[in-house]
Amino acid sequence: MYDIRWIRENAAAFDRGLTRRGLAPLSSSLLELDDVRRSSIARAQAMQERRNALSKEIGKAMGAKDAALADTLKAEVAALKEQQPALEAEEKAAKDALDEKLAAIPNAPFDDVPEGADEHGNVVLHVHGVKPEERGLLTGVNDPKQHFELGEALGQMDFEKAAKLSGSRFVVLQSQIARLSRSIGQFMLDTHTEEHGYTEVNPPLLVRDDAMFGTAQLPKFREDQFRAGEEHWLIPTAEVPLTNLARESILSEEELPLRFTALTPCFRSEAGSAGRDTRGMLRQHQFEKVELVSITAPEKSREEHERMLACAEAVLKKLDLHYRVMTLCTGDMGFASQKTWDIEAWLPGQKAYREISSCSVCGDFQARRMNARYKTKDGKGPFFVHTLNGSGTAVGRALIAVMENYQNADGSITVPDVLVPYMRGVTRIEKAA
Repeated sequence: MYDIRWIRENAAAFDRGLTRRGLAPLSSSLLELDDVRRSSIARAQAMQERRNALSKEIGKAMGAKDAALADTLKAEVAALKEQQPALEAEEKAAKDALDEKLAAIPNAPFDDVPEGADEHGNVVLHVHGVKPEERGLLTGVNDPKQHFELGEALGQMDFEKAAKLSGSRFVVLQSQIARLSRSIGQFMLDTHTEEHGYTEVNPPLLVRDDAMFGTAQLPKFREDQFRAGEEHWLIPTAEVPLTNLARESILSEEELPLRFTALTPCFRSEAGSAGRDTRGMLRQHQFEKVELVSITAPEKSREEHERMLACAEAVLKKLDLHYRVMTLCTGDMGFASQKTWDIEAWLPGQKAYREISSCSVCGDFQARRMNARYKTKDGKGPFFVHTLNGSGTAVGRALIAVMENYQNADGSITVPDVLVPYMRGVTRIEKAA
């Protein structure tokens, strides 16, 4: 969320950021709203100053035993008092209108974010490894199958039963594939906590409006969320509770950076994805994800962004998966992001790269919505912190990548070496006899 004072002082830069996002300039209309708000405040202050001055004059009139003058002054005070609620309501209405407009404006991209209207404008940052088809890992697999074909043939992935329970975009995992999914999540958590210094958190899955507003899921993306009763929302990602751990706080610089990770179910309505990825587990209403969140001082946030990306990549390297990292263009990056890197894993069954992780730096955009601040070592401030979030990674999509990359000609799935201890020594997933 933007500071209107910053917009007033940097109108051209603000409009340039919106233009790069494909939006029309808004500084003029926002400043007009702010002028109304400021005018209301000025008139309220002038009225209060007049009331204070009248109170002194009333005291002097009473001291001079001039009852008529005192009564006249008291009448003016009473009239001003009657006008006060209307002025306060006018100021509140102007502030609410301005805040509503500001809350709906996306974050401005960094200058080094590539221009583009959609995913076709994304740019490859780097590529890790080579496709398994090119290094002999799919020996005998002439036509790699997609994950749902493998899972259904093994009798351990059931979309029909899930549909009877919950409708479309759900799955029932069973037996060793269910265990493989659990193992992937635990492996990722252990990697991030033991090797990357993140603090594991088990957060609530239900959050209030303020938390969703703080990370910018509300109000703009209301239709993408699942409501739970009158006061709560099901989290679309653990980014929401983890980032909001810093809300309404004043941290010390010595505490920063804060690094949190969590493995949670996530819930999304997929409101805009009708007809997309209808088969399989790629796009579901309920899925699991290991989330990474960092709270940093402003001068450290870009460095932390690179670190977070490296942490997400590390788990894919351990799984020996081929992937590429994309810098998202201005038209494809998220609402709260200043810059986003997506990691796309190669899926032999789809013969395509698909997103498995997304790492974003948000600057103080979320911090302003949450009022999350810090003081420097010498006591200066408080200043707004910077926030970052990333997938470390999506468990369901990692499961898909493992199944498709480690499939065998007979339909079985080899368990990656790093996951064998989590699978209690199981090295191959086969159909039950």
